[in-house]
Amino acid sequence: MGGTGLEEKGWRRGLLVAVLLGLPAVASAAPEPDEDAAEGVDRPLEVSGDDDADKPRDAAGDALAGAVAQAMPGGSQGPVMGSPEQVAEPNAPVPDAAVPGKKKKKKDTGPKADTLGEAPDEADKVDDKGGPQQRIRVFGRVFARGAADERQKYERDLGIESARVGVAASLSNLEAEVSADLASKTILKDAFVRLADDDKRLRLYAGRFKSPFLQRSQESAWRLPIQERGLVEDYLTETNALGGRRLGVMGELRLKEAWGLKFSAGLFEGGEDATGKRLSEDGSARLSIRPFKFLTLGTSTYLTQVIDGTKQYATAADAEVTLWGLSVTGEAAVGRLALGPFQSQSVLASWTVPVGHEGWAVQPVVGAEALQLQGGIQAEGHSVTGGFNVLLADSFKAQLQAERALRPGDVAPALELSVQLATRFR
Repeated sequence: MGGTGLEEKGWRRGLLVAVLLGLPAVASAAPEPDEDAAEGVDRPLEVSGDDDADKPRDAAGDALAGAVAQAMPGGSQGPVMGSPEQVAEPNAPVPDAAVPGKKKKKKDTGPKADTLGEAPDEADKVDDKGGPQQRIRVFGRVFARGAADERQKYERDLGIESARVGVAASLSNLEAEVSADLASKTILKDAFVRLADDDKRLRLYAGRFKSPFLQRSQESAWRLPIQERGLVEDYLTETNALGGRRLGVMGELRLKEAWGLKFSAGLFEGGEDATGKRLSEDGSARLSIRPFKFLTLGTSTYLTQVIDGTKQYATAADAEVTLWGLSVTGEAAVGRLALGPFQSQSVLASWTVPVGHEGWAVQPVVGAEALQLQGGIQAEGHSVTGGFNVLLADSFKAQLQAERALRPGDVAPALELSVQLATRFR
């Protein structure tokens, strides 16, 4: 009867351990029948050689030990994650699962790619990686800007500089993008399709998109370290209608094995004359190479009314050096405008310095530009810009900037102070 009591007590302990450990230990918790006991043979008391030598091991203790042994994984179940058996080298790092409270790090997907219409060169980097792309993407950004200009006696000017929203669709050989800027007079920004071969070497664009002229224009407004594109780009594109976003068609050739050569050329909708009549189509082309990872060289041109005879034109050469967080770009242009021949020079330098491990970075910026007009009117323009940006995880930035500039038409140089907050999603 005493043996039966021990068996019952062992069952209870084994059942309790199995429930606590969440494993089916009930079946093996009970001690196996003692053959010698069944035959009525008295067994000598077994003792261990340790500190517990005076404590007999009864059947209940054996049951408890058996239940615990079953609860722990054996050799057939494989080693516990982070256990010494799983570490090949003595100095190998312990897996995250072995460190209490340590969460598994998310896979770093890298910086967000700019949209094709905003920055064609940056978007090409996505093709180079060869990874899967989202078939449908909704993207947007908002720039809120406040400025005080000496030309207006430092009157404060607060507003939404840009409120862009758009949709992009990607297939294996076809991409399409539509975007609008709700804060602009011209709401529609990009609306085009791009057809490409399997190797992405040959591409054909059709719709409204950026013409391939001026390196500063090809740069994404988000990645541009200054708040506006500068005196030269504003005068050539906005005032004299050379380049910018146009309705047209364009072909493109890209050879990665030949120093990353990229050649783009197309026909675009012409401007309007003084009476509002639409002029004939304009032509534009750009060639760029990347002989080294840190160096990009390019040249571009824009011709107005190529069918009826070019009246205005411009040709530019540019270079960009990117090394250790430092980026320096320089561009020079010559050509003829409605007021006569012109020349321009611009340089921009920024240094991105990471701060902490949460995606923060600071970015000091400095730049200078010059513009000379000859012919019927003698005029010049120049500017010096300095600023400081705070960036967060490629999704938010705050920019403080000061510019002293003499723009075409100004009587004297003037100072403008501005601050801009920007965020985006995609």
